[in-house]
Amino acid sequence: QSISMDFVFGLPQDNKRRTGIVVFVDRFSKMVHLAAVPAEVTAKQTACLFVDMVFRHHGMPLDIVSDRDPRFTARFWQEVFTLLGTQLSMSTADHPQSDGQTERVNR
Repeated sequence: QSISMDFVFGLPQDNKRRTGIVVFVDRFSKMVHLAAVPAEVTAKQTACLFVDMVFRHHGMPLDIVSDRDPRFTARFWQEVFTLLGTQLSMSTADHPQSDGQTERVNR
C-alpha cells in the first residue's frame, strides 16, 4: 500500500478559522481523505489526522510519498509513534553497540 500526503493552503477561511486542508491519497485505489486544518497546523494535529484517517482504516502504508514540508519531518513521525504506542529509539551514530543485535545480523 502506498499513500501520498500534502497540504493545500490559502483557501477561504471557514467558521473555525481553518484555511487549509491536509490531503491523503491511496496511490493504488485513488481513495482520498481530506481534513480542514488551520494555517498553523502542528505535527501532533497532523499525526492525529493521519492515524484517524489513514492508519485506522488501511493500516500502516508500506510507502509514503510527501514533499519536504516541515510538517512532515521528524516531529510528525515522533507524534505518529506516540499515538500508536510505539517507542522509536535512535541509536547513536558510529556506536553499533546500542543496536548490536541488528548490527550482528547485518554482517
